[in-house]
Amino acid sequence: MRTKKSHYIQDLIQEGEHEHQDFKYQITDARKIARSIAAFANNSGGHLLIGVKDNGNIAGVRSDEEIYMIETAAQMYCRPEQKVSFKVFNINGKSVVKADIPEAHEKPVEAPDDNGNWHVYYRVADENVLASRLHERIMSNETELAEEHSSETITFTEREQVLLDYLRNHGGITLEGYMKLAHISEETAMRIVVALHSMGVVILQYHDGRCLIVSQ
Repeated sequence: MRTKKSHYIQDLIQEGEHEHQDFKYQITDARKIARSIAAFANNSGGHLLIGVKDNGNIAGVRSDEEIYMIETAAQMYCRPEQKVSFKVFNINGKSVVKADIPEAHEKPVEAPDDNGNWHVYYRVADENVLASRLHERIMSNETELAEEHSSETITFTEREQVLLDYLRNHGGITLEGYMKLAHISEETAMRIVVALHSMGVVILQYHDGRCLIVSQ
């Protein structure tokens, strides 16, 4: 694997950790790093910089061992299996591995927690968070629903309109809030929000640990 010029990786480090970038001092647990892979894959992709401390200092790693651990995580502890590509950078004699994770074609992508229970993770700012059940539903249905509604005329019933009116005046609402507002069941609320999302009318945003429905 060929060595890349150092200035590129140093520019990335200057950006800090964010929605599409995470620093890892080293990889010691394949299941744990699988959560990062799944989170990036469920979002719009991203990359890991291995051999970089949280403060941006370069520690370096043994690149072959780190790559093997990440490949194991992507293949054994991501469901469905994910593909990761690698580049190795030499920074003043220290190796930094850049692991690129593309957006998944098939969502949601799951990874196990410390107890071996599988969950869906999502990347928000510089953190991997548990995706809400509504978000899981949207990820698993968005392609099918987008095709289903692509040629239809959109008409809103009172249940949709009450949500849109609320969002216009208040900015955002949780699924539970919408259920109470419209006096509907969780299943009905989910179905409506998933359909509106596939039409491009609403999106989901994570704020203070809550998943909010907001206008597109």
